[in-house]
Amino acid sequence: MCGIAGVATRGSTPSRETLVAMCNVMRHRGPDGEGIHVSSGIGLGMRRLAVIDLKTGDQPVANTTGSVQAVFNGEIYNYRELRQELSARGHIFRGTGDSEIIPRLYEEHGLEFISRLNGMFAIALWDSARRRLLLTRDRVGIKPLFYSIRRGNLYFGSEVKCILAADGSVRDIDPMGVDQLLTFEYTATPTTLFKDVRKVPPGSWLTWTDGQLLAGSFWSPAAPTVPLDIPVPEIAERLRYTLTAAVRRQLVSDVPLGAFLSGGIDSSILVAAMSEVSPTAPLTFSVGFSDASYSELQHARAVASHCGTRHDEEVLTPDYLTVLPEVIAQLDQPIADFSVFPTLLVSRMARRQVTVALSGDGGDELFAGYDTYQADRHSARLLDWLPRPLRANIARLARLVPLGEGKRGFGNQLRRFLEGAALPAQWQHLRWMIFLQDDSRARLYRSEFRTSLSDQTSELVSAGFESAGSDRLAGQLRCDLRFYLAENILPKVDAMSMASSLEARVPYLDNEVIDLALAIPSGLKLRGGTRKWILRKAFEGRLPQAILQRGKEGFSMPMKNWLNEQWNPLMHELLNADNFARDGLFDARYVAVLMQQHEARTHNHSHLLWALMVFQLWRDRFASHADGFGACVHAA
Repeated sequence: MCGIAGVATRGSTPSRETLVAMCNVMRHRGPDGEGIHVSSGIGLGMRRLAVIDLKTGDQPVANTTGSVQAVFNGEIYNYRELRQELSARGHIFRGTGDSEIIPRLYEEHGLEFISRLNGMFAIALWDSARRRLLLTRDRVGIKPLFYSIRRGNLYFGSEVKCILAADGSVRDIDPMGVDQLLTFEYTATPTTLFKDVRKVPPGSWLTWTDGQLLAGSFWSPAAPTVPLDIPVPEIAERLRYTLTAAVRRQLVSDVPLGAFLSGGIDSSILVAAMSEVSPTAPLTFSVGFSDASYSELQHARAVASHCGTRHDEEVLTPDYLTVLPEVIAQLDQPIADFSVFPTLLVSRMARRQVTVALSGDGGDELFAGYDTYQADRHSARLLDWLPRPLRANIARLARLVPLGEGKRGFGNQLRRFLEGAALPAQWQHLRWMIFLQDDSRARLYRSEFRTSLSDQTSELVSAGFESAGSDRLAGQLRCDLRFYLAENILPKVDAMSMASSLEARVPYLDNEVIDLALAIPSGLKLRGGTRKWILRKAFEGRLPQAILQRGKEGFSMPMKNWLNEQWNPLMHELLNADNFARDGLFDARYVAVLMQQHEARTHNHSHLLWALMVFQLWRDRFASHADGFGACVHAA
């Protein structure tokens, strides 16, 4: 595990100082060492967090002749099988880890080698004979990778900060990125908040050869899948075996290892499987809140007790202002999800005892765990037959229902449910994942900003949804794999865990688990009123029924209350008219209305207000050169 960075040119040799600067800004990703390779046309750099092969696992790694050099961030879980195969072909390895297989496997299979990797990875590989740089990411985008093209060079890094440190961006703000951040709380590949900085898409590769950029894909969740046609008990048993095998693979480590335990279905099943295959009692880590509606600590304790783990927990307080600078520093590609804060703090807590932690991310998108899937089904049954104007009137009446103080409440959910029914068909399942509706967008954006936008966001979501064909639930799951998981959940966990020099692994996103999950009929995932039905069935008897029957809570924090209390001064400081006049993007009068409505508790605008605050904090830190990265100042 580490962070990678580099520069590809059309022939000149990048300076070592540039590579050092790119690596220095991500020392948190790799406090255990640094590796740099520079030669004609290429500079590769990395910071290492030593997890496997502690003594001989340094990078960059090369083939025997040195003509292929590679740096790599992540873990390859089938590396032992691949090493055996390569050894049989005459390859000799210096160490015992996974990184050395990459240049050797490339020698044997060319670009086809990527599809043979089961793991989480971002790879940069330089083929000096072809003068070709290869950039690639794992199937679903567990590990990040950004790039830009400037002055005829290609810059890349695990973080946008790496590119900024090399002056690889002019830092012009991308209007589409701003729109996506406020709408979804994240930006969708390839978009970032900088016009000239792009994300390498998950499951894809890019090559750069003397200035020519080519792109291709080695995997997509939209690829045709043959549904399983076997008895349900056999599907459940196969799922239990496959997930447990993935956990066993991901327990390989030469450093201490534990697991995040929220008390929800996914993490509880993960810990149960971990307890079954681990030779020692696992370490588990949980955080909670003093507000009981946001805390799941009692459920986490029950799972820890049942599975016999060595459990550690903390109750978080609302004093997040002390960690806000660190959070923003890690969000050089911003995410406005509230849960960045508890994710950082549980990572800090885990890092005091372990270097690697298993996480339950991916279970919701693969097995239909979110409320929105059920809400969409109810919407189709209850509201779709009503004329759209009547649905809109019902939604307006729902706004008269008081909002609750807690995390969930009838008024909160009713409003979101009815708002979702007014969305276009492909978007309705996103009703709990969209935070800027068209009517608010028209009032929030100034006219010049509105005219700079296109329909790219709508087109992306529609394409992601429609790719699954006629099975509506399967389409929703694949859409959320492509967007919500890949662009929000995984980058958030990666950024906050690596800020603590902690490696987070995700067994639900093992290749074999994904392949099996995509083949399981969607009717077994949402069955009757039960979400994740087949996953619960697979682990019956291995966890208490009270845990297996629990609904989805989510990893959040009471931001809607804090914006009216501890965080209220910060909100007014950031969202003042002077700040908006400087940007020319947003209507300050409408933002003032949003704040007034939120403070009066007649509306919950916490998601949109926080997204605006995140944008302001990000702009001041990264778009204005206040961070000190880069040499040239360009107006945003």
